[in-house]
Amino acid sequence: MLMDLLWLGIGLALMGYFIGDGLKNFKSPKTNSPGYTSLIKEKDLHFYLGLNKEETKELLSKFPNAPKVELKGTTYYPYKQFLEWMSSNDIYKN
Repeated sequence: MLMDLLWLGIGLALMGYFIGDGLKNFKSPKTNSPGYTSLIKEKDLHFYLGLNKEETKELLSKFPNAPKVELKGTTYYPYKQFLEWMSSNDIYKN
């Protein structure tokens, strides 16, 4: 009975420590990646941009320098980098 209470106390102490440590970093999580890890296939890009397929196709043909990655014949677009590119002045210089 005494050992059970001891293990219960140790478990509660560890739980409190880990919850407190998690709450300490809640608003500013530690990340090692720059945020460009979400790759979207070209056929699904319209869904993420809120455009229809024809508008997305026109955008990509008009601006072939859009940030993209080609792997084994499939074109992927890094989501955050693509959104930053769209909101920058680079595409409006023409």
